[in-house]
Amino acid sequence: MGLWQARAALAALLVCLAGSAFALDRAALDKLAHGENDQKVEAIGALVAEADPRAIEVLTQFAAGEVEVDGNKIEVMINNRLRSAVADALAALRLLSPERALRFAAAKELATGADASMLPLVQKALEKETDADIRPLLELVAASMQMNSGDKAQRLAAIRMLGASTSPNSKTLLSEAARDEDVDIRVEAQKSLRAVEGRLAWGERLGLLFAGVSLGSILLLAALGLAITYGLMGVINMAHGELIMIGAYATYVVQNLFRSYLPGAFDWYLLAAVPASFAVAAAVGMLLERVVIRWLYGRPLETLLATWGISLMLIQLVRTLFGAQNVQVENPAFMSGGIQALSNLVLPWSRVMIILFAGLVLAGMWALLTRTRLGLFVRGVTQNRAMASCVGVPTARVDTWAFGLGSGIAGLAGCALSQLGNVGPDLGQGYIVDSFLVVVFGGVGQLAGTVYAALTLGFANKFLEAWSGAVLAKIALLVFIIIFIQRRPQGMFALKGRSVEA
Repeated sequence: MGLWQARAALAALLVCLAGSAFALDRAALDKLAHGENDQKVEAIGALVAEADPRAIEVLTQFAAGEVEVDGNKIEVMINNRLRSAVADALAALRLLSPERALRFAAAKELATGADASMLPLVQKALEKETDADIRPLLELVAASMQMNSGDKAQRLAAIRMLGASTSPNSKTLLSEAARDEDVDIRVEAQKSLRAVEGRLAWGERLGLLFAGVSLGSILLLAALGLAITYGLMGVINMAHGELIMIGAYATYVVQNLFRSYLPGAFDWYLLAAVPASFAVAAAVGMLLERVVIRWLYGRPLETLLATWGISLMLIQLVRTLFGAQNVQVENPAFMSGGIQALSNLVLPWSRVMIILFAGLVLAGMWALLTRTRLGLFVRGVTQNRAMASCVGVPTARVDTWAFGLGSGIAGLAGCALSQLGNVGPDLGQGYIVDSFLVVVFGGVGQLAGTVYAALTLGFANKFLEAWSGAVLAKIALLVFIIIFIQRRPQGMFALKGRSVEA
C-alpha cells in the first residue's frame, strides 16, 4: 500500500468516527452545555430516548461537570436536580445491557422513582425483557411514570396495572392517587389500593410469624442451659447471661484466628466456633460449680448474690481482655442476604440458620437426656436426689457435669447471638431475665415446657410489639407471667416424681 493510499484510508476512518460522534442529538448536546436547568433535563431525556450506548459516556462526563461539543470541552454547573436526572438516565440506559445483574440493579434503582422522560426507553426494555425478577420491576417503573403523565387514560391504565402488583412501592403510588382531585382516578386508585393491601397483608402476617419463631428460637437457646441448672439443682444462676457472653467472645476469637491463619477457609469458621464456644463456657461453668456454687446448695439467697458477684467479675474480666467497646463478628458468606419469600417479606439467612441451629441443639439435648447414661443420672437426680444417691449415682459429679452442660448450651446461645449483632461485655444482661421467665413459665426441670414457653413468649412478644410497641409488650408479658405463676406455680408442665408427689 502506497503512502497516498494509507493517508486516504486514515482520512476515511476519521470521517467515519466523526460521523458516529455526531450521531447523538446535537441539539441535546448544546442544551447540556449552554441551556437552563429545565432544558438540560429535557436534553438528558432526549439522549436517553435515542437508546444509544454512547449516551452513557456523555452523561457520565456531564455528571463530572463537562460536556464535549465539536471537540471542545465545556465546563458546566451541576446541581442535585441534574445529578438525580443523570442517575435515572444512566440506570435507564443500563436496562438495555446484556448482563442480567446490570439490568436488575438498574430496574431496582428506577423503582425508587424516575422522571417520566425515561418512559420510552423503559417501555422498549420492557418489550425485550423476559426475566421473571426484572420484568415486574419494569412494569412498576413504567406504571409509576405513566401515573405522573397528564393523560387520564394512561393514568387509569397505570392504576389498574399497579392494582395487580405485589410490590410495596405500588401501595405508595396508589395512596397518592387515592387523594387525586379527579373522581375517576380517585375511585380506581382506592379500588386498586384495597387489592394491593390485601395481598401485602399476607406478607406482613407471615413476617410477624417468622419474627415470632426467630425470637422464640433465641429465647430457647438462651433458656435451655438455665433450664438444666435451675431445674436440676435449684441454683438461681445470675451469671448465666455472662456465660452466653463468653460463648459469643469465644466465637469472636475463633473468627480472628481463621482470619489470620486460615483466610481461605474463613466462611467455615463457625464449624470450629460452635464446639469452641460450648467448651469454653462449659469449662467456666464447671469451675464455678466446683469453686463457689457447690458450697451454697440449699441457700438460694447466698447463691443469687454470689452468682451476681461472679457475673460482675466476668464482665470486668472481658472488658480487661477485649476492651469496653463492642466487637464485630462477621457472618459467613452463606449467612448473608436472605430468601425473598414474598415481595414484602425477606427471610434473612442468619435468622433461618439460627432457627435450624436451635432445633439441632434441642434435638441433641433430648437425645442426651433420654438416650445416654449421663441423661439417666441427670433425670434421676432431678426427680429424687436422695434415692439416686442411695442407688449409687454420684450426685456431686452429676451436679458438676450438668452445670457444665447447661453452661455449654449458654455458650452455644452466645455463638448464635454473635451472628445477629455486635458482641459486647453486656451482651448477656439483656437475656437473663427472659431466660428465667421462660424456665419458670414452662415449668422447672421440664425440657418440653421450656420449648413451649420460649415459642409462646416469642410469638406473644412480637404480636404485642406490632400492636402496642416494645415497652408495653414487655410490661404486658411480665404482668401475664406474674398472674400465671400465682395461679399455677409449677408452670405449664408440672414436674413428675415421688418426691414431688410426697
